[in-house]
Amino acid sequence: QVRVVESGGGSVQSGGSLSLSCTVSGYTNGRRHCTGWFRQAPGMERAPIAGIDSADGDTMYADGVKGRFTVSQDNSKKTVSLSMTRLKPEDTAMYYCATGDCWGLRISQFMIRGNPKSWGQGTQVIVSS
Repeated sequence: QVRVVESGGGSVQSGGSLSLSCTVSGYTNGRRHCTGWFRQAPGMERAPIAGIDSADGDTMYADGVKGRFTVSQDNSKKTVSLSMTRLKPEDTAMYYCATGDCWGLRISQFMIRGNPKSWGQGTQVIVSS
């Protein structure tokens, strides 16, 4: 059974930085999977933010976070991290890590329509102006 556990998040002032970490367990060693970060602000739909392919490290970023957020993975530690810089109040949201098989999909396709099967509990990010 695949398990996803997030950590990090918190409160920061506009322009500041935060890092989120996601530990993914349960995959057979070497099995290709994709992991991504999604966020949901109050009254808004959940949206994909950034994702990464375990096989080749290919990444995907939403337009609003390109150049400010960086997603990375450490396969030996089974973690996927999201480094967030130059944070804005509009980045305030609940952030979720999710993972799933992505056979036949590019990371961008997985993030938009891949329907990840395993989700974390979410971690709150608050950016004050």
